[in-house]
Amino acid sequence: MRARMALKYAGIAVEIREIALKDKPKSMLQVSPKATVPVLVLDNGNVLEQSMDIMDWALQQSDKGRWLSLDSEHSQALIAENDGSFKQALDKYKYAIRFPEQPAETYRQQGEVFLQKLEGLLNQNSYLLAEHISIVDVAIFPFIRQFASVDAIWFETAPYPKLKHWLQSLISSELFQSIMEKQPTYLD
Repeated sequence: MRARMALKYAGIAVEIREIALKDKPKSMLQVSPKATVPVLVLDNGNVLEQSMDIMDWALQQSDKGRWLSLDSEHSQALIAENDGSFKQALDKYKYAIRFPEQPAETYRQQGEVFLQKLEGLLNQNSYLLAEHISIVDVAIFPFIRQFASVDAIWFETAPYPKLKHWLQSLISSELFQSIMEKQPTYLD
């Protein structure tokens, strides 16, 4: 999602191929033996296999809204926390049945440490690190969206008004809506 949003924002036309992860096409495995998504094959033949690499590449091509204008060190640290400890808590919360060592609520509480941090940041700015959307917002937003959907009723009543407003504004954005069009599953 975040790679698609950055590509769309940068105005880079790409062929989107929806992949069935249980039946990966041979053409994908040939260009990306690690066999995970996303994968972006550039015109020069280079292959980008990480969503953050795709975002960075796209924004180097075009960044009309200044998504990269923030303190890089602070941005990278927040994204690393999202992609690290928060994503681990999210995966356990989302798939709690696979992690029976703790109840789902424990994993949710682990994730809430990050939610509280984001709420604090949003008490200072309209977006996570500024008054305008940035790479940080787009990089983190899909994971907060997943977290919120695990137990939507709980999230609705959770004490994160700024975070909920931020999330809703991104979900309802034209950019997000434009990348959510369903694609047919790609077959070789």
